[in-house]
Amino acid sequence: QVQLVESGGGLVQAGGSLRLSCAASGRTFTDYDMGWFRQAPGKERQFVAAISWSGGSTFYADSVQGRFTISRDNAKDTVYLQMNSLKPEDTAVYYCNVSRPGAEYWGQGTQVTVSS
Repeated sequence: QVQLVESGGGLVQAGGSLRLSCAASGRTFTDYDMGWFRQAPGKERQFVAAISWSGGSTFYADSVQGRFTISRDNAKDTVYLQMNSLKPEDTAVYYCNVSRPGAEYWGQGTQVTVSS
């Protein structure tokens, strides 16, 4: 059974940093793209960042470009999101996503709250 377990969320002041982790288990994910999405109260889930299966390509939403960095460790089937210069508008539940054509999995989410 596939499981994605996120960790690293919490409460931080504006300008601070957090590092999210998502550990995947239940199969090998070296051929899966991995990414992060977020959902703020009353809003739709939105894309944050993604990294290709090889780690050679990364993609970011305009709103986080230059502040967030996505990385992965295929030996651990883990994806990370380093979040710097956090803003109150980054407050949301952050979800890990792994995907390949024909298959997609989601984590349960981790809360990130940025106070002003």
